[in-house]
Amino acid sequence: MNGNTYENLKMALNTLRANKLRSVLTVVGVVIGVWTVMAIASVISGIDMSLTKEIESFGTRSIFLYKFEPGIHIGRLSREERMRKDLTYDDAIALRELPAVELTVPFIDVSNDYFGRKINVSANGKTSAAVRLEGTLPDIERAGTEVIVEGRFFTQFENDTNQNVAVIKRGVADNFFPFQDPVGQTIKIGNEDYRIIGLIEKREQMLGGDGSDNINNGIFLPFNVARKLKPNSTDIFVLAIAKEGRIAEAKDQIRDMLRIRRQVEFDKPDNFGMATADSIIEQFRSITFGVALAMVVISSVGLMVGGIGVMNIMLVSVTERTKEIGTRKAIGARRKDILLQFLIEAMTLTGIGGLVGLTLGWITSLLIRIVFPSYIPLWAPIAGLVASVGIGLIFGLFPAWKAARLDPIEALRYE
Repeated sequence: MNGNTYENLKMALNTLRANKLRSVLTVVGVVIGVWTVMAIASVISGIDMSLTKEIESFGTRSIFLYKFEPGIHIGRLSREERMRKDLTYDDAIALRELPAVELTVPFIDVSNDYFGRKINVSANGKTSAAVRLEGTLPDIERAGTEVIVEGRFFTQFENDTNQNVAVIKRGVADNFFPFQDPVGQTIKIGNEDYRIIGLIEKREQMLGGDGSDNINNGIFLPFNVARKLKPNSTDIFVLAIAKEGRIAEAKDQIRDMLRIRRQVEFDKPDNFGMATADSIIEQFRSITFGVALAMVVISSVGLMVGGIGVMNIMLVSVTERTKEIGTRKAIGARRKDILLQFLIEAMTLTGIGGLVGLTLGWITSLLIRIVFPSYIPLWAPIAGLVASVGIGLIFGLFPAWKAARLDPIEALRYE
């Protein structure tokens, strides 16, 4: 920093100290704008990190298949989507024959009974209707999406012979067996007792979730046993695992086979949904990008208001200091020296506002983190500080130009 710049900065700080209240009121808009950008960036980045971690925990080779498009849905389903037939157990088994597919696992949701009522789960004097009940095959262990921390998964023999065994998730264990080893215990599902043979490792979840929306509050049953709980259930979801390095090929093969099995005409779109971890993450990011863009535009209004306030206060400052400007010019100050002086003053004013906004944004992010995923990406504070200083540069340019063009003789005469 050269001598002139240092002196200009010192003069700017002295001016701000001399007009504390005016300076504070001037930068309120800048503070709010930067604060908002930081808060929005921390929430969206936090959700993005959590979702990415949650989805990728299913594996980068996973392909999700359902009658609707897996992922995030906005708006109502079309009539064609509502009329789609379910995927079937046979579909899942048939897909195993594809060259690029390593494994397929069907899942059937039996959380509700035939009449749509929640099936109760009971143990140790507690009862809950909020446990997610899913039937699947023992092949789920090979998929690697669920990890057993105690006990084991059920076997194909137990599935084929309709044995009442269950593998529970951590949320169920914490709720019904908080101070006990759940493996070997009995849990009642509906009207029948089931022997717990395994406990699944807790999985990270983006927004926590409540009841059956909590991915850790669930029970896996053998597929055939689950069908006994709800014989009319046909709502099947299929997880396919592609062979290493062949996910694109696997997707094409799966699409072709399902179109044939579901008798989709050549010129008609798919009547089923297919997604991968990457596609769901990309879908989510396209939504959050739009939300972030809208919120940044809204928050920029605060920056614009702050910029207009800076221009106004700098014009007032130029008028108040006309004689000072005339004196500086009379003793040799050049136009660019005056221009630089007022630009640095405006940029210092908004820069301080930006730092206050960044501090408030950081504190807000820590508070949000208590109840919501929150993470401040490196670009957010950099962008906030650059934007705040840039506002001072842009909106301080006209007052600085006006000050630089003052005639020294007229300025010295000014009263």
